Amino acid sequence: MTLVHPYARLIDARSGRELAGRALAARIEAAAEELSALPAGLLLAPMPTEVPAVVRYLGALASARPIALLDPAISREALLELVRRFVPAVVADPPGDADPPAGHHRAGGSRWWVRPDAPLPHPDLGVLLTTSGSTGNPKLVRLARAAVLANARSVAESLRLTPGDVAPTSLPMHYTYGLSTLNSHLSRGAAVLVTPASVLDRAFWGAADTHRATLLSAVPYQFEMLHRTGFDPAAHPALRAITQAGARLRTELVVHFAERMRAAGGHLIKMYGMTEAPRISVLPPERLAEKLSSVGQAIPGGALSVADDGEVVYRGPNVMMGYALSADDLARGDDLGGRIRTGDLGHLDEEGFLYLDGRLKRIAKVFGVRVNLDDIERLLRGRGPVAAVTGDDRVVVWAEGVDTATCGELARDLADRLNLHWSGFDVRGIDRLPLLGTGKVDYRLLEAQA
Repeated sequence: MTLVHPYARLIDARSGRELAGRALAARIEAAAEELSALPAGLLLAPMPTEVPAVVRYLGALASARPIALLDPAISREALLELVRRFVPAVVADPPGDADPPAGHHRAGGSRWWVRPDAPLPHPDLGVLLTTSGSTGNPKLVRLARAAVLANARSVAESLRLTPGDVAPTSLPMHYTYGLSTLNSHLSRGAAVLVTPASVLDRAFWGAADTHRATLLSAVPYQFEMLHRTGFDPAAHPALRAITQAGARLRTELVVHFAERMRAAGGHLIKMYGMTEAPRISVLPPERLAEKLSSVGQAIPGGALSVADDGEVVYRGPNVMMGYALSADDLARGDDLGGRIRTGDLGHLDEEGFLYLDGRLKRIAKVFGVRVNLDDIERLLRGRGPVAAVTGDDRVVVWAEGVDTATCGELARDLADRLNLHWSGFDVRGIDRLPLLGTGKVDYRLLEAQA
């Protein structure tokens, strides 16, 4: 099972060096051999946006060693908790000033913590991703190596990737959307431009233009920021497509970016997925105008349906094996059989295009009335970035850059639209919504402050 096409390339944006063909294959093989010499079992590894980290990840896949990709900003305490719960055989790049936990010892100088008696995971297990960034008490999502490969190939086919495509690392690679972008390009023999710079940095676009980046992946918050800064795709003539996933992008921005990309000779591609099933659907750009609110049809090899309660159900070879809360779970096989209830509410039209209607569990009660928090955000999104969470006895809405008077206006506006008393809505101003490393709103932090 091979993920990396012989023509695939990694480009280091900072040095300009390119790793391709036999040289890339040799680096991956060397990484696989190094990992194979370590005790068998799970590898916990930070995934900074750097070529060596990408090579280590690819080496783990090649050596059939399951690897859990972590936010490089993970705290020492959170890392030690993961070590305690999942008993890895190897921890890569551990804190230099921390002693190895019980049962582990240092190897390779300060490069590894290793444990010779670590439990052995299921032989199909390939990649594990966290569900809550660098904080909290995350479950791990168990992805089989076959699922990683199937997803890469389906996405590459959906996006019509070719060896001439170049994708900059606009998203963290420990995040499912960023990892899927990496995998899909490498599987088709395309290039990945590895840069730690943000899409708002000049260095990012300088490297993107130098290496003629053709495809940009972005989440809604990045679109909001690009819009604020007056981003013009025409200034980057090699850019042929921008893909959007991660959450719902407000319609005004879908139209705006679609029009700007079309004027520059490219297109916007809407996608939908989740950590538990990376990339579920794609909206072909030629159908965007007539299916503006849709997230598209199932990717090749997948199928969509809607349960009686309105929950979206997906079936495909890229569905996770299941969750893991402890080391014991890593030895389990496939719990789901390629079928997952997504937690999203939605409906399908006569052509099988999916429309999302909210989250099954993003529900609050205001004076006994059920209110969908996603609906509240959509009602206010024309006023700027907002995030709605459940408070003790009301809905708390955080709104970026608004003053006290405006907060009152927004609360009364919500009350009028939903036919409820204004006191059921507590709208608070905030300079910037807190984000996870994935670019998504950190709802857990906001709920803790509500």
